[in-house]
Amino acid sequence: MVERGELIAFNSTTYLATVRFAASLPGTVANVPVSRGIAAAQMVVGRRVAVAVFDPAQPLDAVVVGVW
Repeated sequence: MVERGELIAFNSTTYLATVRFAASLPGTVANVPVSRGIAAAQMVVGRRVAVAVFDPAQPLDAVVVGVW
């Protein structure tokens, strides 16, 4: 499934993000991998992100696949 979220933080060295999912506004998930197909310059805090979630019970079993 693909979830919508907001980028809270991004580490361009490790290509890991902290994301707040739209369905869970008070909580954030750290260390979410980001697709290397997304340029680091596009990962600006506050932007919306699309996150592919492979196992809803494991929020870290996901990857950021898009940004807008």
